[in-house]
Amino acid sequence: MNRFAEKVALVTGGRSGIGKAIAERLREEGARVFTAQRGQDTHFESHAYDLADPQSCEHAVKETVSRAGRLDILVNNAGMMQESSIEDMSLEDWQRNLDVNLTAPFLMIRNALPHLRETRGSIVNIGSIEGLGSNPGHAAYCASKAGLHALTRAVAVDHGHEGIRCNAVAPGWIDTELNTDFIESLGDPESFRRKIRTIHPVGRSGTPEEVAALVAFLAAEESSFVTGQIYTVDGGRMAKLSLP
Repeated sequence: MNRFAEKVALVTGGRSGIGKAIAERLREEGARVFTAQRGQDTHFESHAYDLADPQSCEHAVKETVSRAGRLDILVNNAGMMQESSIEDMSLEDWQRNLDVNLTAPFLMIRNALPHLRETRGSIVNIGSIEGLGSNPGHAAYCASKAGLHALTRAVAVDHGHEGIRCNAVAPGWIDTELNTDFIESLGDPESFRRKIRTIHPVGRSGTPEEVAALVAFLAAEESSFVTGQIYTVDGGRMAKLSLP
């Protein structure tokens, strides 16, 4: 397929994990892809920014449009997760989580809107099943991802009449490098993998490429009547009740 020929995409956090798979999928289908994250990306045209800095979001969009002449697709993928109880989390840490996971996507969208209006473009936000439920010690992450889901719906409502669509993908357990490293750091990695498999009705965890496939669909014209939706990619985990 060549669904994104002559299209320009900007993917935040596109250097690794889910973001890299998304950037690769969009490029494979013809898009010119830019990534934005804290370090340089040697695989794509990139912007090295700390997206917690409001000016960085503005610069990333401006530089993309300056170099490519347009913007058709914005994927807000960059994020962070910090484990802490509410009582132990400092206000500074709480704010940092919200800055990266919620405020940065808001600013990226705000800066991208004039350009997406011209191209009748698409926004895809990477949320999380933890915007729908919660694991222990993830208060800031859950709050920020739930906020991102709500922002997705608001943007869809406010800008649908301008031809701009906005959807979100909420991944579950995905086999990223970060998750793999976490499993390997445990005392019995294989035991943990067996437990992970049991919580998914499909009997396994997901891949970044499976998330990227849905993102590509939502960015493409074939989903032109789809907006304001939150799609879980979790192997059925959220549909499965615990045993009584």
